[in-house]
Amino acid sequence: MSSNTLRTIVTGGAGFIGSNLVKRLVADGARVTVVDNLWRGTLDNLRRPDGSFVIDVDRDFHKVDLTDFDACKQVIGGADLVYHLADIVGGVHFAFREERFIFRQNLLINTNVLAACMANEIPNYVYVGTACSFPKHLQMIDGIAKLREEQTYPAEPESGYGWSKLMGEYEAELAQRSGKINVGLLRLHNVYGPGVSFDPAHSQALPALIRKAILHPAEPFTVWGSGNQYRDFIFVDDVIDALRLMPSKGMNHGVIQVGSEKATSLREAAELIVQLSGKNIAPVFDEGKPQGDRGRVAVCDRARAILGWSCKVDLKTGLRRTYDWIANQMACPQAA
Repeated sequence: MSSNTLRTIVTGGAGFIGSNLVKRLVADGARVTVVDNLWRGTLDNLRRPDGSFVIDVDRDFHKVDLTDFDACKQVIGGADLVYHLADIVGGVHFAFREERFIFRQNLLINTNVLAACMANEIPNYVYVGTACSFPKHLQMIDGIAKLREEQTYPAEPESGYGWSKLMGEYEAELAQRSGKINVGLLRLHNVYGPGVSFDPAHSQALPALIRKAILHPAEPFTVWGSGNQYRDFIFVDDVIDALRLMPSKGMNHGVIQVGSEKATSLREAAELIVQLSGKNIAPVFDEGKPQGDRGRVAVCDRARAILGWSCKVDLKTGLRRTYDWIANQMACPQAA
């Protein structure tokens, strides 16, 4: 079973990861339907470099609030496979300021999409989770927390976002046990790359720092927290490779996490971005701001064994491609 031979729906398909997945699936020859409320995604994310859309927007795009089950059920049907990426997410400040909103919205979105798949007898469901679902007591700064999938329980995510995504995994596993649907569970670490949001309201660490470097000195190059917190950054192309492998290799195998397996501190990331900018910038570390997760790194043994997947894009290469893309977008009057 290959994703490019299946009638496919991608929820959140106008977002960062979703639009990159849609473009790759279409390039593979698949017909893809995109369901997105455009809360964070945009239709422009689904354009080719020449400005044309990769899908027939009038036929294959549905702007839907997935917290409304009746509306969800109408559009999540008539497919062989659903990639469920839609959720409410944002940067560190938003994630902790709006925990209850994020938690409730994501619970509704996840349970509605899965229930629609079951009601409309869609046989295959790939749920995209997050490393934010790992317990906060396993995060470390002194030493590196290398985490395996089974270390999720006993559950103790740090944020409402992490809890909501973990509940989505759990409900998907319950559905799989019914024997009525095949389920693939892919858990992602910190994804970056072309297409990522870099606006102040929604951007996460790397795109925010790139934006600040490009705008400096008009915008201060401030790193939230001590800079000692670290992340497992993974380039979006590597994530898309894993997603494309899920239908043929990853179904009904439990949670499979993907990451670079390398710890990069925000201090190190900031230094790399300063080098890319070519500017004389001295990063400022604001420990009065929330630093988010202290740190965790993927152990990708299951991804290698089950999917035959490995991370291919190193951080320096991925950052260069991301920096160039954001710089080009910021130089475009329409994007600005």
